[in-house]
Amino acid sequence: MRLTSELIHDSLSYLNPLKERELDLRGNFPLSPRITTLLLARNRIASIQASLPNAVPNLRNLVLASNNFAELADLDTLKGFERLTHLVLADNPVTKKEHYRYWILWRCPTVRFLDYAKVKEAERERGRELFGTEAEPTALTLEILGNKSTTFDIVANGAAQPSRLSRIKLTDDEKKRLQEKIKKATSLQEIIALEKELNEGRLPAGIHADAMEE
Repeated sequence: MRLTSELIHDSLSYLNPLKERELDLRGNFPLSPRITTLLLARNRIASIQASLPNAVPNLRNLVLASNNFAELADLDTLKGFERLTHLVLADNPVTKKEHYRYWILWRCPTVRFLDYAKVKEAERERGRELFGTEAEPTALTLEILGNKSTTFDIVANGAAQPSRLSRIKLTDDEKKRLQEKIKKATSLQEIIALEKELNEGRLPAGIHADAMEE
């Protein structure tokens, strides 16, 4: 990455715990419709920006092996890659989760090869049995979505815009309340609505500590 005055101007700056000023140089991909393959193994990646599928709409091959994905819900952004056919997540902690393979294939119906193994129709059918549909998710689906890691880097202006980020930093109590709110959701639409508020830099009602004290 080349450090330019424009990059510094567009980057989020904040004080770290040592009272030192830091620049956050993690930005969006620019709109890149010609990109069909991303090789991102061994990069300590733990989450995927919600806007990434819009930035690389023609992505077909994605290698995320040996990163730090821990929860199935942390991979939910993958459903936005509508042309993805080859996906590698091997050697991530999430691969040891129960129903890992069924979940990925349920959320990513276009994937034909997962972790170098060809997808079988029986696996897709099992995924539908376990997780239901978008309109009628099972209790297991809602439970999995409720276990999303609580670190939020929010994109303010969309994938094709300069990288101006607004970061939501939750207290431990706010994280617990958010997790409870997600677990109590009865549909994917409710969870999507919560995610939308977070993506817009807003805390959902009832999450903020001050609101609980009133």
